[in-house]
Amino acid sequence: MGRRVGHVAFWAFVVAWGLLLATVARAVPYAAFVMDARTGEVIYSENAETPLHPASLTKMMTLYVAFQAIQRGEITLDTEVRIPADAAAQPPSRLGLREGQTIRLRYLLRAAAVKSANDAATAIGYAIAGSQPAMAERMNAMAAAMGMTGTRFVNMNGLTAEGHYSTARDMSLLGRHLVYDFPQYYNLFSRRVADAGVAEVANTNRRFLDSYEGADGIKTGYTVAAGYNLVASAQRGEVRIIATVFGGTSTADRNARVADLLDMGFAAAPARAIVSADPLPQVAAADAGGGDGEAGARAVRVSGMVERSLRPGARPADAAVALAAEVAGAPPPGAVSATEIEALVAEAIAEPEGDAPAEAAQAESIEMIMTAAAIDPGAAPLLRPDPEVVTRVSSSGGGGWGVDIGRFPSRDAAERALIQLAIAEAEALQGGVRRVDNGQGGWAGTVVGLSRDQADLACRRLAARSQTCFMLGAEG
Repeated sequence: MGRRVGHVAFWAFVVAWGLLLATVARAVPYAAFVMDARTGEVIYSENAETPLHPASLTKMMTLYVAFQAIQRGEITLDTEVRIPADAAAQPPSRLGLREGQTIRLRYLLRAAAVKSANDAATAIGYAIAGSQPAMAERMNAMAAAMGMTGTRFVNMNGLTAEGHYSTARDMSLLGRHLVYDFPQYYNLFSRRVADAGVAEVANTNRRFLDSYEGADGIKTGYTVAAGYNLVASAQRGEVRIIATVFGGTSTADRNARVADLLDMGFAAAPARAIVSADPLPQVAAADAGGGDGEAGARAVRVSGMVERSLRPGARPADAAVALAAEVAGAPPPGAVSATEIEALVAEAIAEPEGDAPAEAAQAESIEMIMTAAAIDPGAAPLLRPDPEVVTRVSSSGGGGWGVDIGRFPSRDAAERALIQLAIAEAEALQGGVRRVDNGQGGWAGTVVGLSRDQADLACRRLAARSQTCFMLGAEG
């Protein structure tokens, strides 16, 4: 009799607890936001400006700041991070880090992005800024630079805290920056599993990634105060949509709502649109809560569109150069300096000098040759020093082979695609001439002056990433 009473009491407790959680979940405010990621155009908004608990969506900003710190050379992917007591004491979800142990930064990034590990996110903040308040200050400075007007961070992992809040609009904007500002790292968010050094971790968003066509990220979040949150991005053809939900009542409810919102976005968005990414946030590390970054240092966007689960190609091995894409378990691309990318982009999109009309300037063929300078690991352990860039107008470039990566709606789009190609395939395209020509079907992006082996290797690598590439024979 006593056993039966105990059994009944147990299930009564379970039911009561379930009803309590359901009541709390229903009481959590709901918000939703949908945007065309290419243009930033708002497609749908519901309570999207209401400050709410973001939960682990916070880690998107922690990771963004980390990616920027890596790009600036403040820290490397192979930096051995010593785990502070504060990080080791964080509640689940956890990687299981212990105070005093050391682990490479790349594993912390994977654990924070894929498993949403609170201890890993906290350790990242300490490694970059030295303390939780300093990292929060840097995250807030970055949020302000992005135009996230309804956001304030006080920690790195999103656990509920007074004064820690964000909005569905702001988190969608942050997601868009992750997609376009750091395409070399974005594939992290679509990995179903990842090696986090001390353990293999599974993606908290794998159900949605597996169930929605084109989904490739970004981040889940849950606390009792926040409900079930998700910022999701999906690409179909040339259309990319970002949808955000705050306050779902369960994983299934959240996923269903986000799927409906993405469907709405794909139905409303035009099949073609020019990517108009937001300006890169200009935050110097020294002015944003710690770090010794040079004032005015900044990230440089190198491409507009991002292929689904973008996986960078191979690059020459060099112990002095950090492998930027290895954080996602992929062979890294050839690294070049931020200064070089800035120079190339600026030259590609510069307004014509003097009184010459823009149409006349665009009628020219634009060609560029890049030769890498010697590596100086001490000065820039993550980036190759600025190469010498020679521009010229001509119709040849040495070897008789080349590659054609397709037609683009504008010279700017073609040049940006070529810059992305040069970064991803620096070794294969060494000495080649990047060329943009205006012709039938749009602006053609080609690299000429290559050997047959160079052209073949570049196209095979691009084909493996589902990118268009055609070899050009000796006749041009």
